Amino acid sequence: MKRILTLTLLLLTAIIGARPAHAFCGFYVSGGDAKLFNNATLVVLLRDGTRTVLSMQNNYQGPPEDFAMVVPVPVVLAESNVKTLPADVFDRIDRLTAPRLVEYWEQDPCMPRHDYGPPGARPLMPMAVADLEGSEDDDDYRVTVEAEFAVGEYDIVILSAQDSNGLDRWLRDSGYNIPQGSAEALAPYVQQGTKFFVAKVDVTKVKFEGGQVALSPLRVDYESHDMRLPVRLGLLNAGDAQDLIVFTLARNQRYEVANYDNITIPTNLNVTNEVRERFAEFYTALFDQVMAVHPRTVVTEYAWQASNCDPCPGPVLSEQDLLTLGADTVLHSADSGMMDYVVTRLHTRYSKETLGDDLVFRAAQPIVGGREMHGADGAIERGAKVHSLNNFQGRYIIRHRWEGAITCDNPIRDRWGAPPGGGTRPPMAARDLAFVKRDAVVLADVVEDDLSHLGVLASPGKPTPPKPPPIPPASGCAGCVVGHPDSHGLPAWLPTLVLGAALMLRRRR
Repeated sequence: MKRILTLTLLLLTAIIGARPAHAFCGFYVSGGDAKLFNNATLVVLLRDGTRTVLSMQNNYQGPPEDFAMVVPVPVVLAESNVKTLPADVFDRIDRLTAPRLVEYWEQDPCMPRHDYGPPGARPLMPMAVADLEGSEDDDDYRVTVEAEFAVGEYDIVILSAQDSNGLDRWLRDSGYNIPQGSAEALAPYVQQGTKFFVAKVDVTKVKFEGGQVALSPLRVDYESHDMRLPVRLGLLNAGDAQDLIVFTLARNQRYEVANYDNITIPTNLNVTNEVRERFAEFYTALFDQVMAVHPRTVVTEYAWQASNCDPCPGPVLSEQDLLTLGADTVLHSADSGMMDYVVTRLHTRYSKETLGDDLVFRAAQPIVGGREMHGADGAIERGAKVHSLNNFQGRYIIRHRWEGAITCDNPIRDRWGAPPGGGTRPPMAARDLAFVKRDAVVLADVVEDDLSHLGVLASPGKPTPPKPPPIPPASGCAGCVVGHPDSHGLPAWLPTLVLGAALMLRRRR
């Protein structure tokens, strides 16, 4: 079987007295003397059969000099295989899948069982906190220019090479500074017959503001028998550890990695009020602890149908978003599967010592977890479990116990919903995690649940939410208000039971 590589693209950061920007996991070539680093990655892989569509967002920070990005590609790409995208689609998929913080208030224990709040109160919406112009065949370099075209602000050159040292020299002799070790890193790709997509940015077509410019995201599509991401090239521009976030989109299918360990992020943890103001720092501390215990691991943070969420820190993905990210290359006009896509968020943090092999992806079973669902013993679900659909998310909870008077003989505890007086609050999402100050939060000081498998125990003397009374396994809800099993009227958990039917809807929730 022909071994095909997934594209690698490089988001570039020139470190000149400014903090790094998001960058991809390949390497850069530059026309200036600035040293280039990348410390974070955001990429979307849409997969359908053997068709892969890779979308990536690029940011440049530094002097306004020409630079280029080198991307391994499995085949010679035509102009029709390369597009620029609007940047806002990346913001939506990142916000939708980000770890979220929810906040619940215990409802009046003496409230009639059929009522969850004051008249007119709405259900709770949880708070979530040089020059690369074409050259002719050169026996000295053993490099061939296979194609040339322009897309947006990018001048694209597709190269083939018979020798990695020749490709290294070709780029250097074209006036670009190449990271040390490039020839050695390129050698496996050259031996496999991989082509190289060189995207040169024409700075006359972009606007610099304060030395920074956001480049148009790029999308490329191609046929491949396997699904790979060549992270090895990213180590050429790596300073210290760098974050890699990969989103996959596939119809009724989540993905995980095949050649590294997989783990789901600890979810449904009760946390203290302090986390409200420091949610991103809290999540970074939790994620770093997971990586410290499992260093060669890729963490699943989210796996859910792309057309819905609960709670939602932002809009779900629309049909247009899916088309933008590549569904237009695999769906026919009469296709009815636009809303069947599952979005998976995979996250790792790696260095030259911990992650040196390309990521290989494989299809994985559906999982659920991170919802306001309780078991027969009344305990909220923990971790992830295999299920018939994907409903997993990283979710963290601040719970406020009822502090008012209890004037009835048989109070009903552990009914959670909106704050006293009603109202709604948007979810809080943990974002820009590569730039969050690390080691700023001590997990044991802010979690109310022990994480013994991670070596974290809640601090002594911290109040622990009382265990709720036993309720049937199907009781609870996937998001807004948790009621008692004896409550009258429409159960709050009913939407979860009919989610399979809801997936057939063609409009947003």
